[in-house]
Amino acid sequence: MHTANTFTSPEAMALMQQRRSTRAFLDRPVPQPLLEQLLTTARQAPSGGNLQPGHFWGVQGELRRQLTDALLADFHGQAPECEDYAYFPRPMPMQLRKRQVASAQALYGALGVARDDRAGRDAQFARNYRFFDAPVALVVSIDSRFGPGGYMDLGMALYGLQLAAAAQGLGSCAIGALASYPETVRRVLGLGAEQHIVCGLALGWADASAPVNQARTVRAPLGEWFQMLG
Repeated sequence: MHTANTFTSPEAMALMQQRRSTRAFLDRPVPQPLLEQLLTTARQAPSGGNLQPGHFWGVQGELRRQLTDALLADFHGQAPECEDYAYFPRPMPMQLRKRQVASAQALYGALGVARDDRAGRDAQFARNYRFFDAPVALVVSIDSRFGPGGYMDLGMALYGLQLAAAAQGLGSCAIGALASYPETVRRVLGLGAEQHIVCGLALGWADASAPVNQARTVRAPLGEWFQMLG
């Protein structure tokens, strides 16, 4: 039950608390009308000046194969990374480095991949460039003229898309690894230089039996990042 502005059901809160990144999907297509509904819902995210920054490119068929092949060639060939934007702080503060390490431990631990198993870790990371074999593969870009505020608004739309997907029983995973090779993405997809590559996104029906989907990360306690002032 809800009024015009207030949702009283705990289901919405539970949805946000239970959402997880999905890295294994069933071989089951996502109907195009449902995908379009999810994207339209995501665009209801807050946006300064209603500018609605960012573009979502659906990639399928032969073009998707070409993109995956090119990205895997870059990854396995250890091509230099030249992102359009900085994601991680450099140098990485130790507190954040610990979170990053814990996240990797949760992922590879769920897969049974040992810390010193470089081949196993590389094989799993390479799946980023196959969009984890999800039925829907999206590439997300933003006009290069946008500053940090545009990325903030686009991030809210991305989260809106993932929540909308979860509400329909679908899983998703944002793929920051795609931003490592923006020139390759632009070349294969025929995008202009003004389109900065933000991330990829895999979307589909989660394979609940896959070990990788059992990985869980822990969020920092409230007291570490929230204080009342005054």
